[in-house]
Amino acid sequence: MTFAALNLLLDQRHSCRAFQRDPVPKAQIEQILSSAMRVPSWCNAQPWKVVVTSGDDTDTFREALQIEAATGTPAPDLPFPSSYSGVYQDRRRACGWALYEAVGIEKGDRAASARQMMENFSLFGAPHCAIISSPTELGAYGAMDCGGFVTAFSLAAQALGIATIPQAAVAAYGPFLHRYFKIPDDRLILCAISFGYPDAEHPANAFRTERASVEEIVDWRG
Repeated sequence: MTFAALNLLLDQRHSCRAFQRDPVPKAQIEQILSSAMRVPSWCNAQPWKVVVTSGDDTDTFREALQIEAATGTPAPDLPFPSSYSGVYQDRRRACGWALYEAVGIEKGDRAASARQMMENFSLFGAPHCAIISSPTELGAYGAMDCGGFVTAFSLAAQALGIATIPQAAVAAYGPFLHRYFKIPDDRLILCAISFGYPDAEHPANAFRTERASVEEIVDWRG
């Protein structure tokens, strides 16, 4: 792959918030997983484990997750951020308002914004969902390695014309996910990735987030 081709994939990838119902062929899902597994990990531990849903299993999970989100209490395996401040809060808000503007939600319309938030638990209509976990004993470094896996998964999918959205919101219901998928308690559930073919006409897919400049993130020494 050339540098230009890599940058093209990075530019094209976005968090898809509306999917077509058509399933992705299993052979292509296997391609995506095989590519994602090539990322580096500490001591080559390769800590990621993945549950992948398809077809009726995705729909059954979607329904159960929506009920859990509506009636249960969030309890993520990995503590969520304690706060967002400064530029991190600015970026978070900019992303949220761009989404709301795209789908026609006015500032102050809390009911509409709550309905949009609940779309996380319908998996944005995706035909597939991947649940990513890492051994508890590897702590933050296992989670960091899995972050590389999630990135590679998203880029490999994009190379095949398949859209993705990594979702921390789904992982908020850790105990439910452990029970539902029989994921052992000695693993941390880190996130979900909903994926499938994008609904290019949906307004939720009409905006893109911006990225900071190199100067904003680097402290040059020498």
